[in-house]
Amino acid sequence: MFRHITRPVHPLVANLAHTWLRWQVWPQALALLAARLCLFEAFARSGWLKLQDWEATLFLFQEEYHVPWLPPEWAAWLGTGGELVFPTLLALGLLARPAALGLSVVNAVAVIAYPDLAPAALKDHHLWGVLALGLALFGAGRLSVDAWWWGRWGRRLAPWAQGSSADPMRAAIVPERLRM
Repeated sequence: MFRHITRPVHPLVANLAHTWLRWQVWPQALALLAARLCLFEAFARSGWLKLQDWEATLFLFQEEYHVPWLPPEWAAWLGTGGELVFPTLLALGLLARPAALGLSVVNAVAVIAYPDLAPAALKDHHLWGVLALGLALFGAGRLSVDAWWWGRWGRRLAPWAQGSSADPMRAAIVPERLRM
């Protein structure tokens, strides 16, 4: 009933699209790396400070930070562990999407457990939440262990991904003969 009508793409347009699609990944990779390092700096520093004085950390979790569904000692261990493990994974770009989701949970629990946050601190938590959400949605980028691993081993372990294009726009714009 309906036919898909296609027009031939001018070679200059196809070459420009190919060049754009080939080089756009590097600014994206740098932006994702900056987001990963920003989260690492904020959360790893906090976790490291908690480790430096564990007695003070336990006191804070007993008196100030009230995690409603966990005993204070468990909350201290899990919070400190999350602030050290998830940002380290993110900085490396290793299991970045699960690490970003885990860090989102740590961030949300921190806001819930300490409702007396100053407005500036709450804005920081919002920024960190948005960065973590972006990393959970888009991954760590090319400058990551995940990208290296997928490029090296993933295609062998996932043969169904061999023929598919990672970017649907690329498949729609760039003719097959011009694809990398």
